[in-house]
Amino acid sequence: MTEERTAPAPRGISDDDAMRAERPPFHLAFPVTSLAQARAFYGELLGCPEGRSADHWVDFDFFGHQIVAHLAPQQATPYRNAVDGDDVPVPHFGVVLDMSTWETLADRLRAAGTHFVIEPHIRFRGLPGEQATMFLLDPCGNALEFKAFADRRQIFAR
Repeated sequence: MTEERTAPAPRGISDDDAMRAERPPFHLAFPVTSLAQARAFYGELLGCPEGRSADHWVDFDFFGHQIVAHLAPQQATPYRNAVDGDDVPVPHFGVVLDMSTWETLADRLRAAGTHFVIEPHIRFRGLPGEQATMFLLDPCGNALEFKAFADRRQIFAR
């Protein structure tokens, strides 16, 4: 097996932009109990542009990824797992942001009076994988994590 090497990013494009361009966006479909609440939370509060929709689902551009809120009145209760002293809800989904965007989002959510399942803070401080993290629930009970790394090379650090 040969080792793949990537060329350095072209002038004017950051390594982070080049890394994002090389990775395909993910797609996630998830249940919600109200499309109106999903639109208010994802579209208005988080600022995710809305894409296509129908009577029972709506697409959002979730930081360059496609998420689809599907109307599903019954939803299971999340499980909790201990991670670095936090009681992390499972399942959850989210996105890894740059630190500046994470801080701006944390400020916007605080200003909106958001109840955090896990308050914005730094996890694994001084250890491999040190990261900023915060957890919250959307109005339908789906758990989201937003995280950021001062050094993105630490995303998969051991």
